[in-house]
Amino acid sequence: MPDQLAILDGVVVPAAEARIPATDPGLLRGDGVFEVARLYAGRLFAWEDHLERLVSSARTLRLPLNPATVDADVRTLLQAADPVDGAVRVLVTMGGTRLAMIEPLRKHADSLTLATVTYAPTRILDGVKSLSYAANMLAGRVAQEQGADDALLVTPHGRVLEAPTSSFFYALTGDQHLYTPPLDDHILDSITRRRVLALTGATERITTRDDLARLEEAFLASTLREVQAITAIDGAWLPATPGARTVEAAARFRAHVTEELAAA
Repeated sequence: MPDQLAILDGVVVPAAEARIPATDPGLLRGDGVFEVARLYAGRLFAWEDHLERLVSSARTLRLPLNPATVDADVRTLLQAADPVDGAVRVLVTMGGTRLAMIEPLRKHADSLTLATVTYAPTRILDGVKSLSYAANMLAGRVAQEQGADDALLVTPHGRVLEAPTSSFFYALTGDQHLYTPPLDDHILDSITRRRVLALTGATERITTRDDLARLEEAFLASTLREVQAITAIDGAWLPATPGARTVEAAARFRAHVTEELAAA
């Protein structure tokens, strides 16, 4: 990818030169909101959904945000940049800083392993993509210390939730249906999760740690990874990797992206 670009409070600069004040609450306290949208050859996918969720997150935090200004920032940034495959990270802080920057995609393997990590969601931040993401990042590092690629977050009471930055989908042995933990368990209303639900007919299901021993197949879904098969959880190998439902979900999602970009 060419040199990364950013737009800081309406001014396009090289990303390495973008600066925010050391006194900004976004830096000092993680007090702000963010979104990451996917770029396909310079074209934004599901940007309206991301912007809507950014506004919702800001409203919950009581953070002043003008969506038209943020949208204009992103459009200006894309006009200045090369049409790359990548991502656009957007953040707005309680200190009033607006920042958007184009980032390269991290290469994801075809499949990955997970380790369960005990996690208690912060109820007051339900549905908010805040800059206070240290707990999620720590969960991933704890899982890696156990030899896994990433974490699967499980509450102290044994409810399976999601990965630190991805939604969790699965099928049980002997059951042809596709499931995902419910939003009522305080997981993020992921935009990719919404699309996968609609495309596959998957349904929400309360999921417990005991269910993990009954999995036939599973995958993660997110903006940057799309659909990624899971090979093992806590060292127990899943019977199918990738399973038929995982392959189908990946194909349907990629076709949906192609169709939506073409329609735009």
